[in-house]
Amino acid sequence: MSNTEPAELGEGHSPAAWTAVVIMLIGFAAGTLFFWFDKPWGVWASAAVVLIGLIVGAVMKKAGYGVDGPKFVPKHHGE
Repeated sequence: MSNTEPAELGEGHSPAAWTAVVIMLIGFAAGTLFFWFDKPWGVWASAAVVLIGLIVGAVMKKAGYGVDGPKFVPKHHGE
């Protein structure tokens, strides 16, 4: 039996992941409101915001802000 701890799974707690999720949540929330008020142009614009969130997250990951990126500093909880 070894004394090494298992590797961190990287649950997406990175600036790239958080930024992408926040942008996409705004898009989904706005899309829901536009759907509720029967504004199809707003629903499509909100869908574009969701796609932009996905693209921003991918670009940030490539820039090093993803879980395995050089600019990401993980926070250790409970220490």
